[in-house]
Amino acid sequence: MLIRNAEIYAQGVADLRLFQGRIVDIGALKPGVGEEVLEADGSALLPGLHDHHIHLAALAARRSSVLCGPPEVQNKEALAARLAEPGMGWLRGIGYHESVAGMLDAGTLDRMAGDRPVRIQHRGGRMWFLNSAALDILLAQSAPPPGLEKVTGKFTGRLFDEDGWLKQALGSTPPDFADISAELASHGVTGITDMSPANDPEMAHHFHAQQQAGRLLQHCLLAGTLKLTEAGFDDGLQLGPAKLHLHEAELPEMESVISFIQTAHEQGRPVAIHCVTETELVFALAMLEEAGTMPGDRIEHASVTPDPLLAQIARMGLRVVSQPHFIAERGDRYRQDVEVRDQPYLYRLKAFIDAGVSLAAGSDAPFGKPDPWASMAAAISRSTSDGYIMGVDEALTPEEALDLYLADPVDLARTRNIEVEAPADLCLLDRSWTEARKRLSAEYVRATIIGGSVVYDRVDQSPLQSRLRIEAFA
Repeated sequence: MLIRNAEIYAQGVADLRLFQGRIVDIGALKPGVGEEVLEADGSALLPGLHDHHIHLAALAARRSSVLCGPPEVQNKEALAARLAEPGMGWLRGIGYHESVAGMLDAGTLDRMAGDRPVRIQHRGGRMWFLNSAALDILLAQSAPPPGLEKVTGKFTGRLFDEDGWLKQALGSTPPDFADISAELASHGVTGITDMSPANDPEMAHHFHAQQQAGRLLQHCLLAGTLKLTEAGFDDGLQLGPAKLHLHEAELPEMESVISFIQTAHEQGRPVAIHCVTETELVFALAMLEEAGTMPGDRIEHASVTPDPLLAQIARMGLRVVSQPHFIAERGDRYRQDVEVRDQPYLYRLKAFIDAGVSLAAGSDAPFGKPDPWASMAAAISRSTSDGYIMGVDEALTPEEALDLYLADPVDLARTRNIEVEAPADLCLLDRSWTEARKRLSAEYVRATIIGGSVVYDRVDQSPLQSRLRIEAFA
């Protein structure tokens, strides 16, 4: 394929030839006999975007789930209305936050929806709330796990860190990725890093099968358990970091964490540690200091990072993967829930870059929206949905914001560029970068190319009118 008259990001206008999944030539090029030609019309051509932190299976499952938290659901009455929607069988809720109706239990859910089994996931991703009907079904299939809370001899319906048990008791299979993959392609996303901590060889097999069937278009770096090394990998599905998910209320034993880090390093894998509170970050850094670090070790979220901890991250050579859009999506809630003294340290960006820390971004979908352009816009504006500017000194330029999604997924310190021999994974906009940078938006994505093939082609006009033309020259 020949891409003609493209404004190559940070380089200038040129033609590109793609062959066997790679960029093989850049310059003033003529189409070959029978070669497909994509007319870029002088629009910006970017390296394909990479979402560095996503939970693909949970995002796919979200499509068949009921939203149970802010901003859609703000109080107990609204939650009850959502759960009263007609239907049979399991009702799966997601996105719950205790600001709606406190920490739910089986009794509360029974009063809202006692005639069908209900399971609701906390937006933090580590906790489920079950009603009595759900408990009866699950416990009939499997013995209660340690994470199923029991008070005065009775199960409360609160399930902590037991996704594996829940999956087994439900007898569920991983979801199809086709719709989610197509949506990501429409945003110019050509690669993902799946950060689900329970990813194991069985899930790796599912990812591979989805790619082979054309249901998952993106390249994937798969993080997960220590056992993930037992799975088979290839160029399209690569082994990623070992994921450690901390929770401030129940931090693991120090010895087990040190052993986890060292085992991952022996496997040749960096670790990715979930840190959404200052306490979790302090604990993670202490464990890494004790266990030792390797290139690629990373902190996920770094939600609250005071200056001394930021300096420690820089000194240790750690990478950080942030969610800039959480300021836009959750900032007004943070203003209510987070102590005033900590608010300047929420989802810092510019300070990391200035300190020399390799910084990238990921959606954390389904816990955030899977739109990288909205995330870039939030990184630039630092505005909450109500218009409050949170951490103005952390704002990035459009180019810095874009770079968060151009980092090499295997080496976050390296920014991917359009060059000969680079993978033919590209995002074509419908305008120049000079125009696009004024208001970054997914609306501007005109075509997405993965492995040299067009996987997304926005057709918003008739074929004769469309500015995106793929022609065959005889």
